[in-house]
Amino acid sequence: MQRSASQDRRDFLRDTGLGMAGLAASASLAQAAAADQPMRVALVGCGGRGLSLARIFHGRDDVQLACLADCNRDRLAAAARQFPDAKTANGFREVLDDKMIDAVINATPVHWHATGTIAACEAGKHVYVEKPCSHNLREGRLMVDAARRNNRVVQHGTQSRSTSTIMAGVQLLRDGAIGEVVAARAWNIQRHPPQASGQESRPPDVLDYDEWLGPVPAVPFHDNFFSGWNWQPEFGTGEIGNDGVHDIDYARWGLGVETHPSLISAAGGGYVYHNGAHFPDTQQVSYEYEVPGKQDRKILIYEQRLWSASYPHNCDSGVEFYGTLGQMFLSRRGKLEVLLDRNKRHPVDVPLEPQNTESHIEDFIDAIRNDRLSHANAEVAHLTTSLCHLGNIATRLRRTLRFDPGEERFLGDDEANGLLAREYREDHWATPQGV
Repeated sequence: MQRSASQDRRDFLRDTGLGMAGLAASASLAQAAAADQPMRVALVGCGGRGLSLARIFHGRDDVQLACLADCNRDRLAAAARQFPDAKTANGFREVLDDKMIDAVINATPVHWHATGTIAACEAGKHVYVEKPCSHNLREGRLMVDAARRNNRVVQHGTQSRSTSTIMAGVQLLRDGAIGEVVAARAWNIQRHPPQASGQESRPPDVLDYDEWLGPVPAVPFHDNFFSGWNWQPEFGTGEIGNDGVHDIDYARWGLGVETHPSLISAAGGGYVYHNGAHFPDTQQVSYEYEVPGKQDRKILIYEQRLWSASYPHNCDSGVEFYGTLGQMFLSRRGKLEVLLDRNKRHPVDVPLEPQNTESHIEDFIDAIRNDRLSHANAEVAHLTTSLCHLGNIATRLRRTLRFDPGEERFLGDDEANGLLAREYREDHWATPQGV
């Protein structure tokens, strides 16, 4: 008999618990967060995005950037030159073993996002994790469980949740500015260079490749891993998870759906770049939601074209919301427009601000200090990122899929259910329990 996600969660809570060491670590971190001393933060992953986040954290008076970690010695050395007061570490494990670290910036490749976040929560540390929060749907649920079980704050790097224009736009939708919101259309349209799989090669001497792989079973190194790992199925999710997740997130937020969809259909592939890439350059996914307590349904549509510089509203990413009384265009680029019936323009007094990482980090720190959920908490992150996984599965299988939101399983489709999780190294310390 198949087990439900809720049964798995109950058993996992019962069988593991926090333990005395975890309770002691949580108490220590709670005291540190409540005190008037800087929060000690570690950066894991010293690439461009990681360093950008580190600079914001480092610039705060209430934060001490205490540690830098990367399994690439050259990147780690370059980061250490920028932040000479921080100590250095080879990877995640050294950071989690350090009881003086309060929070972790997880700016690693995607295959470390959920696994590293789960391990950090178990070690009693709060986590700012870059998007997408998981490599697959199952480990996303385990991440939610770990955050809850250990009472840790997790903030997903979907900054629009803390950006004033997006927040104001969603509030207008909640206030009925365009009536009942029934449909949302999100897009991510950019002209990218083609992404191929690359050639097998020897890992560079500066890279601890085994540490980079983490709990992922051994995969030969490719010469474009540093630029193209997101296009490898073992490590990434394609562009829907890398960048489209932002627009999917505030599309779902504005649509007002707080569960998984029940019906997913998709089409897509390598329509322009015929180079063997594992993820599509062209993709269109439709998600249908059942409205709890009603017979009504809602729909969210995601469009992706990675070979074009022609897009709606002269904006490469955005969302159109359609309600019973009108339409709203909203974009993380700092754009908002409301049209009523017959496309009559409706003025709105909202400051226009592009997505704001500083405000998102401010929310993360404040959530830790005040023991509350962050704007893009683990559950929010999981529901949004799951749409990327479900969309990729439907695109790959080229058929409409029915999904049980409560059980987090496809109905009557063993092949699709086989794509909800992945294989891990059984003997690796970061392999999540319950996979």
